[in-house]
Amino acid sequence: LSAALALLGGSAAAVVVWKWLGKRQIQKQMEEARRTRDEGVKKMAKVVQQFREQVPSVQTDTILSLPLLELTRRLREGSLSPKTVLYTYLEKALEVTRQTNCLRHFIPECEEQLQEIQRQEEKGLLYGIPVSIKDHIGHKGHLSTCGLVQCLGTVVQEDSVLVKVLKRQGAIPFAMTNVPQSLFSYDCSNPIFGQTLHPFNRQKSPGGSSGGEGALIAGGGSILGIGSDIGGSIRLPSSFCGLCGLKPTAERLSVWCTRLLNMDVCSRPTPVPCAMGPMARDVDSLALCMKALLCQEMFRLDPTVPPIPFNEEVYSSSAPLRVGYYDTDGYFPLPPCMRRAVQETRGALQAAGHQLVPFSPPRIHYVMTELFLKTFFADGGRAWLDVFTGGIVDPSLKSQVNGCKIPRLAKKLLALILKPLQFLLLLLKLKNVATISTCRSVKEMWNHHHEIQAYRTEFIDRWKELQLDVVLCPVLGPAFTTGYPGKLLTAISSTMLYNVLNFPAGVVPVSTVTEADEEELKLYQGCCDDPWDQTLKQAVAGAVGLPVAVQCVALPWRDELCLRFMKEVETLSREK
Repeated sequence: LSAALALLGGSAAAVVVWKWLGKRQIQKQMEEARRTRDEGVKKMAKVVQQFREQVPSVQTDTILSLPLLELTRRLREGSLSPKTVLYTYLEKALEVTRQTNCLRHFIPECEEQLQEIQRQEEKGLLYGIPVSIKDHIGHKGHLSTCGLVQCLGTVVQEDSVLVKVLKRQGAIPFAMTNVPQSLFSYDCSNPIFGQTLHPFNRQKSPGGSSGGEGALIAGGGSILGIGSDIGGSIRLPSSFCGLCGLKPTAERLSVWCTRLLNMDVCSRPTPVPCAMGPMARDVDSLALCMKALLCQEMFRLDPTVPPIPFNEEVYSSSAPLRVGYYDTDGYFPLPPCMRRAVQETRGALQAAGHQLVPFSPPRIHYVMTELFLKTFFADGGRAWLDVFTGGIVDPSLKSQVNGCKIPRLAKKLLALILKPLQFLLLLLKLKNVATISTCRSVKEMWNHHHEIQAYRTEFIDRWKELQLDVVLCPVLGPAFTTGYPGKLLTAISSTMLYNVLNFPAGVVPVSTVTEADEEELKLYQGCCDDPWDQTLKQAVAGAVGLPVAVQCVALPWRDELCLRFMKEVETLSREK
């Protein structure tokens, strides 16, 4: 007996030591990644300093203030050099990342690309433009981490199609930006590179998952960025940071060689697809980026992308639009300032000669629980849990991770016990993570795919009955205090809807939070003043002066019409 106990004790000790060694190895990997990032920042700072010493008369503020269209014009005509523009933005990016921690890594090969574009016979549409890209967009010779330890040892062997096309059009990818761990969050924090902060308020989050892009562009350190969106990951940072951002129809831009979790997006069979898209300071910049990307080079490199060039005629049209609108989806009431933004924009559009029609999106609770989240947690979240190597989980994700770890039977018992209590509404929202129904068979999975298609048909039929061109609706905002996005996963219903539908949708800033908004927020009760409504109130409090945006939507493959509507909203808001 004593021998058996000794053997058991020795085995337990061995397991403890093995786990400790594993965690120590993970810590070393993370420390090495941070050291590599910091060394890259130091090297880039040195290069920028050398340039400033060689060319001390650069008009930095003038260059940084130029809109993208004007900057491209000056670069093409030669009144500005690509080198001057690149180092000006590198310098500004260094400043912004010191304040916000928005960069995951500089791309030193940007200097090689600078030389390459000067050898090209033709100047592309983005000639000499520095471009930032989200962490998981593949760039040869660099990591694509998704904020995950398991991705730290794999260097990308080939540029993604998007990066290849950007380079072909003369752009200079110069930085990769920070993301939340696993990308499944609209905060921007991971255990490797830390928390990214809002450029206008250090207590606030820039949003996510393209949060590094949002912070860098809003802070002035990039003029054009590429993000991705599978639940609002372009639109939410754009809303929080006061940018314009477009989630195109998913298949409009290539996703080849773009990592999502522990696999490539292009190999991930999901009925709610990931969309790549641009983020910038104005709508014209988004349109130019889409025009540059939708070229023969992309269609050649990725034959799965429909060869549909950018339709300039649609984007430039001035014909009156028939606009559907709503200021709440009936699922998660947004703060008063976001509804005000829709109402004021509706009035401006009507005064400008457009026809406004009330519109109500159907069955959002069903879409949120049975269509969207069931897509990603069809297996109860097991595949998602597998990406958290060594149990290293960012605090912003712990509630979701813990919810997925609850055994299925325990979830059902929890739901049964709590159902009669006053926390029923809270439970219904918690159900999205802790008690979400799963697909227990292949047949159920096929039925789930069919249900998504059926809902898309239902939504389009309602759209066509009203003869709508576009829809104006709210987007989540203003910027949350850091840490709160992880407590309010279900608050993304306003953006999530258009991922399920695969409609192009974009965000345009139209106002800022006022003192009156802040006072009205004190009276906000949401659905029934439950704990979730109170949490939302806490998340957005203290946002006076921060951006307020609206969302613009069009039917699938009408991306240019979506941009044209965004441009109209932008023009009217600036006139106001």
